[in-house]
Amino acid sequence: MLLLFGYLSGFFSLIEYIPYVKDILDRKVKPHRATFFIWSVLGGIAFFSQLAKGATNSLWLPGIETILGLIVFALSFKYGIGGYSKRDRFALIIAFLGLVVWYFTKEAALALYITIFIDAVGSYLTIHKAYHMPESETMLFWILSSISGIFAMLAVGKLDIILLSYPAYIIFANLSVVLALHRGKRKKAVSR
Repeated sequence: MLLLFGYLSGFFSLIEYIPYVKDILDRKVKPHRATFFIWSVLGGIAFFSQLAKGATNSLWLPGIETILGLIVFALSFKYGIGGYSKRDRFALIIAFLGLVVWYFTKEAALALYITIFIDAVGSYLTIHKAYHMPESETMLFWILSSISGIFAMLAVGKLDIILLSYPAYIIFANLSVVLALHRGKRKKAVSR
């Protein structure tokens, strides 16, 4: 059953990108460059730090998210926004400092929590953009990513806070974007 949950996590991680990439190519979505850069780097770190701590079935989520995040990051150069503002540069500096701390600690669990913190910095950029520019995101992407996180948590199969932390964070971060999109759309509808 745990293997099935792992596969379902990977499946939802994969299919969430189909409408997102389609909407990017149709110029409906404008991915945030700094966010997808941070997420791509950190997804790889999350994958390897969880692997080092014994994760197996739940690795589908960070593995697929990393590969497809790199594709979106590449597309963001032509179709995306951001990466140059003070807020973006500050987030990138914080992310870089977190990576330096991780490098010197050499501890997989600490690396995971630093990764989650840095990922949250990147998430903030997209949450902010989603609230102010809700038309620039595809809500289905963020909902499917949350579902992927749920199945990744179920794939862990035991109460292990370290192995559950990343998928739990993924659920929280993605639902935060969904909430920002919902509130941003309501704000725009009221102001019309």
